[in-house]
Amino acid sequence: MTHKEVATLKQMTVRGIPDELTREIKKEAKKKKISLNRAFLSLLEKKTGIKESRKKEMNLYHDLDHLSGIWSEQEAGAFKKTLELQRKIDEDLWKNRE
Repeated sequence: MTHKEVATLKQMTVRGIPDELTREIKKEAKKKKISLNRAFLSLLEKKTGIKESRKKEMNLYHDLDHLSGIWSEQEAGAFKKTLELQRKIDEDLWKNRE
C-alpha cells in the first residue's frame, strides 16, 4: 500500500450483517490468523475483484519504460545475435564422462 493510499483510508460502520456472513468472516479471520476487520476487507476485495487487480498492478514494472523502442534495427539485430550465441549448448560440457 502506498503512502497516498494510507492517507486516504476511510472508516465505515456496517450494520445488519447477517449471521451467515458473520460466521464466514470469523472463519476467514481464524483461518488466516488475522483480525475480523482484515478478514472482512479481504473477503470484500476478493468478491469485488480488487484483490486480483492489485496483484496484477503489483507485478508491473515501469522502471525501464524509457528504453522501450529506442534501438535501431541494426542494434536490435546485434543484440538478438549475441543472445543466440549465448544460448548455444556446448555438447562437450554435457556429455556423460566416465
